[in-house]
Amino acid sequence: MEVVPAELATTVENQPTEDTPISRFTWTIDNLSRVNTKKLYSETFVVGGYKWRVLIFPRGNNVEFLSMYLDVADSAVLPYGWTRYAQFSLSVVNQIHNKFTIRKETQHQFSARESDWGFTSFMPLSELYNPSRGYLVNDTCVIEAEVAVCKVVDYWSYDSKKETGYVGLKNQGATCYMNSLLQTLYHIPYFRKAVYHMPTTENDMPSGSIPLALQSLFYKLQYNDSSVSTKELTKSFGWDMHDSFMQHDVQELNRVLSEKLEDKMKGTVVEGTIQQLFEGHHMNYIECINVDFKSTRKESFYDLQLDVKGCQDVYASFDKYVEVERLEGDNKYHAEQHGLQDAKKGVLFIDFPPVLQLQLKRFEYDFMRDTMVKINDRYEFPLQLDLDRDDGKYLSPDADRNVRNLYTLHSVLVHSGGVHGGHYYAFIRPTLSDQWFKFDDERVTKEDAKRALEEQYGGEEELPQTNPGLNNTPFKFTKYSNAYMLVYIRESDKDKIICNVDEKDIAEHLRIRLEKDREEKERRKKEKAEAHLYTIIKVARDDDLTAQIGKDIYFDLVDHDKVPSFRIQKQMPFTQFKEEVAKELGIPTQFQRFWLWAKRQNHTYRPNRPLTPQEEALTVGQLKEAANKAHNAELKLFLEVELGLDLKPLALPDKTREDILLFFKLYDPEKEQLRYVGRLFVKASGRPQDILPKLRKMAGFLQDDDVELYEEIKFEPNVMCEYIDNRIIFRSCQLEDGDIVCFQKSPKPDTADQFRYPDVPSFLVYIRNRQVVHFRSLEKPKEDDFCLEMSKIFTYDEVVEKVAQQLGVDDPSKIRLTSHNCYSQQPKPQPIKYRGVERLLDMLIHYNQTSDILYYEVLDIPLPELQALKTLKVSVHSIRLPKNSTVGDVLSDIKSKVDLSHPDAELRLLEVFYHKIYKIFAPSEKIENINDQYWTLRAEEVPEEEKNLGPFDRLIHVYHFTKDTQNQTQVQNFGEPFFMVIREDETLSSIKERLQKKLKVSDEDFSKWKFAYISLGRPDYFEDSDTVATRFQRNMYGAWEQYLGLEHPDTAPRKAHSANQNRHSFERPVKIYN
Repeated sequence: MEVVPAELATTVENQPTEDTPISRFTWTIDNLSRVNTKKLYSETFVVGGYKWRVLIFPRGNNVEFLSMYLDVADSAVLPYGWTRYAQFSLSVVNQIHNKFTIRKETQHQFSARESDWGFTSFMPLSELYNPSRGYLVNDTCVIEAEVAVCKVVDYWSYDSKKETGYVGLKNQGATCYMNSLLQTLYHIPYFRKAVYHMPTTENDMPSGSIPLALQSLFYKLQYNDSSVSTKELTKSFGWDMHDSFMQHDVQELNRVLSEKLEDKMKGTVVEGTIQQLFEGHHMNYIECINVDFKSTRKESFYDLQLDVKGCQDVYASFDKYVEVERLEGDNKYHAEQHGLQDAKKGVLFIDFPPVLQLQLKRFEYDFMRDTMVKINDRYEFPLQLDLDRDDGKYLSPDADRNVRNLYTLHSVLVHSGGVHGGHYYAFIRPTLSDQWFKFDDERVTKEDAKRALEEQYGGEEELPQTNPGLNNTPFKFTKYSNAYMLVYIRESDKDKIICNVDEKDIAEHLRIRLEKDREEKERRKKEKAEAHLYTIIKVARDDDLTAQIGKDIYFDLVDHDKVPSFRIQKQMPFTQFKEEVAKELGIPTQFQRFWLWAKRQNHTYRPNRPLTPQEEALTVGQLKEAANKAHNAELKLFLEVELGLDLKPLALPDKTREDILLFFKLYDPEKEQLRYVGRLFVKASGRPQDILPKLRKMAGFLQDDDVELYEEIKFEPNVMCEYIDNRIIFRSCQLEDGDIVCFQKSPKPDTADQFRYPDVPSFLVYIRNRQVVHFRSLEKPKEDDFCLEMSKIFTYDEVVEKVAQQLGVDDPSKIRLTSHNCYSQQPKPQPIKYRGVERLLDMLIHYNQTSDILYYEVLDIPLPELQALKTLKVSVHSIRLPKNSTVGDVLSDIKSKVDLSHPDAELRLLEVFYHKIYKIFAPSEKIENINDQYWTLRAEEVPEEEKNLGPFDRLIHVYHFTKDTQNQTQVQNFGEPFFMVIREDETLSSIKERLQKKLKVSDEDFSKWKFAYISLGRPDYFEDSDTVATRFQRNMYGAWEQYLGLEHPDTAPRKAHSANQNRHSFERPVKIYN
């Protein structure tokens, strides 16, 4: 792998010794924007006795993001079967404000197959290369890697079934979340039995039937000896490859799958199973304190979302769940006939289900960082859960107190990693015995209770000190593996739930089908094991050429994957193989002549020469070795047979060195059809004109029809098809055995323009380059709008002209096209520039893949004009100006579109990001460099008071904020930020009067506000008598982190537990389409 050296400054904090399990590595990259290599490696550093390095793709690994990975530096020289396991984090340091440093963590078992691991979409390139963001300062980027190496067991030869009695599920790419859920559901026998009893038939296909696919999966988990594929199941969901490589949320998949199965079970003998197993009910109530009024509402649930943050264990979460909220003051409850009243609001449980699914809220939105974060806090859960504790404090008055709500833990689903990615696996007690099992994709292992419970609580782990004698601080490492979902089974129902499931529960057609599948798999396995004893012989005949040419193929003679195949023992004499062919194809051995195929230098594949008598005397294995110089696994032969008028085999003509075997294709320009019509032996000294009568007869032409001949020479990378002069002898035409001659009637001069492709060469060029393109509107990128057949060598103008014709657009230059990203299955971020590519093929190629999708837009002005303009979204206005325009031009344009307080009002343009003002643009600044993709642009009038600032006045930032309800030390900004002029000796009391007037806030609302000086997110509250200006410096335009904060009371009602509250920020919703 080529690496271009960069100017690097590298340090390792606490240079590790061989025994050091963790270390931090810092990589300083100078002149990053000038690095022109696709990949860039750091220097090697050592952690835990292993060599590591950081790998980055400075321009993204086929994405518009910085791609960054941890790489095993010496993977190429490590012994076969090596593995190592590491927890690690990668960071891009913000060199202006360290708190904006981007850090992502994960863990991985490295191997020869996966020697690097990390994040393809680490951070947007637009953020990295924008100097004002702080990640690239003086063209220098600082990257940190923190690595902890753990010991792991080598499982290369591990047999899960033999060691545990259970088998795992194969990971399709990013389906570990689904595998852990499926294993959990499978090991609830009552659920498995219900799935087996869902009606299916032998005519159903697993890829189109969720019930049958799930039955098939469960059957294989029960009876297979090795891990099971989930591809049939995901196909039944309607998922494509992209879905299989998109990691989703376990909790959401559980909900969607349950709803889908509940629907599929309706009207069957197992209707209601989902509800019987998983459905519970709770009561939402509001009860007035001073009057006799109570409102209740019963709701069902299939799982419960429990808070992790701020809770020590499951009981603390349940306490919080049923916590009573007081509705008083400004938040009084409006009771019917009683008006506003003080009230109590809460939730109590009417009944719990036999199988209780607890979803732990390990992920939440961090408003300060504007991103999802994972909560890795320690959170305990018991082996036995008593929900009748404290005299049934979780139960409503309507609950049946005769039901004992004592639960035992059945399974623990674990998420290992961070919010941006990770790995799922499950600890399960299938029979509720003391033995736990870990189901980690294909691998199943026995585990003790400590691994399943205590080690999944989360929190921090203190690593042992390497030099205990030194007085250094112990290093605490966050445990990124922790419980994410818990499944409990009620003690009183466990005999019913953990029931026996055997073959009598499985439909006979399913058993027969799956047994056949198993036998076929065993047969293929046996064939693979015995493959070294056999040779596959592919035999092509005239019938195969006739069937394929002009339909499946146009170039060369045959697709060998579609011809008769013989699996022959290598020790069998070839003469005996000819007898096998005679039995199979009905051609006596004396009428068979076999030709060897050869791959030519121009990449065509043609019959080369007949077998010699000496070769036919060999065994099949010897012949394959002697004839197969390329060491292919198969022996390919052409069987020459001569047939009489009665279609019976005839004696074969002698083949001399003077004889050339040619194959003939006939082209019809009117039908645009090419077909195979036969083969002939010709004399090398003869002329093409000598065989014209035979060709006319083969084609059904009249004997006086003129005929043109062409030799099909090659088709890669371009078509080569040359005219053959009828008068020159075959030897001079350089024709040899296996060559292909295409012929047609000679076009008449007055008919040449009637046909799109009047001759063989033009038709073959068309066939080689034809492409059906699926066009989609950029506004609806998932739906095909129309399809057009085009040529890959169409010019840009020809492509847009065809699209304009299809859409009825008069001016093709108003069509703008965007290419397709084959990896994301989305439009590329940047459209194709006017005549920015030469050919259609250039529009369709995405790295090493070719797409057949293009996206289109119909513009209001021609594309060349639009490209000369810059479009900015300012507030609600879209401004389109020439790229060399200035901010002053933008403001002039806005003035013509809005009503101003007076005609001479002065405007300014601000850059706003998350309710803070970061910049005031100078009127002379060029708009070409302004990025409105991530930042909001706001235009406003400059207040008169700001135009006349006194020498001691201050212009300060003023932002609205509320306190974080869960962390009172953090603030959350909202609303529109603004500037305000304050006088040198002005007190807060005076400023408040002006603020209230400026913002037009009522006395009642304004009295609830608090006022604070805020620096770097920390509020310091003012008293009315405080002089505010003393806290602020002059010229504060850029000081967005120091501002006057207006704190509003948080009066928003508490939100109900949302099904999607715990979802990752990077996911799209889980959908099951069938």
